[in-house]
Amino acid sequence: MPDLIVRSLGQQPYPDTWEAMKSFTADRNEHTTDELWCLEHPRVYTQGQAGKPEHILAPGDIPVIQVDRGGQVTYHGPGQLVVYLMIGLTRRKIGVRKLVDIIEQAIVGTLAEQGISAAPRPDAPGVYVNGAKIASLGLRVRRGCSFHGLALNVCMDMEPFQRINPCGYAGLAMCQTSDFVASASVEETEKRLVAHLVAGLGDSSVSYCKGW
Repeated sequence: MPDLIVRSLGQQPYPDTWEAMKSFTADRNEHTTDELWCLEHPRVYTQGQAGKPEHILAPGDIPVIQVDRGGQVTYHGPGQLVVYLMIGLTRRKIGVRKLVDIIEQAIVGTLAEQGISAAPRPDAPGVYVNGAKIASLGLRVRRGCSFHGLALNVCMDMEPFQRINPCGYAGLAMCQTSDFVASASVEETEKRLVAHLVAGLGDSSVSYCKGW
């Protein structure tokens, strides 16, 4: 069995993916292979467990879904790379803070390869470029296993971020890879980011597949 399965899933509805994450986590055991799910979502706002409704300013025709991850409200849409990390933390003997570090450094490394200087912030999970947020993180851990994950803005319509206080911060500037690299694409970014995540997790045996 591989140490890790990486699935490239294309565009997937948020509710279906969320249910699949919960089912995967509920059904797994100590022998279940960890997985990364790489995908995009149709336009949707998701509100974390502690999310405050006042941070959703004017959602309009974009649905708002209350979910079980940490954090406040964020936006997902086409052109944004989402990676969900179904990782057995107990089995790997790593904590949530270590997983967050692995994710943030993988994003920083991916952007550095494209000539973009980015860094995490100690006071707010995520990755930033010149003070503007380019990637968001939100995780949930159940029975020693993580789900949910990261969202990296690549080449998307950024207007919906103006209808919320992103991650609960009023006036937080948002940016995306294509602001700095005109040729940025989700497909190329996915390859780079997966390579950095695999390296950070330390897996030597990885299976890559398209679809479920």
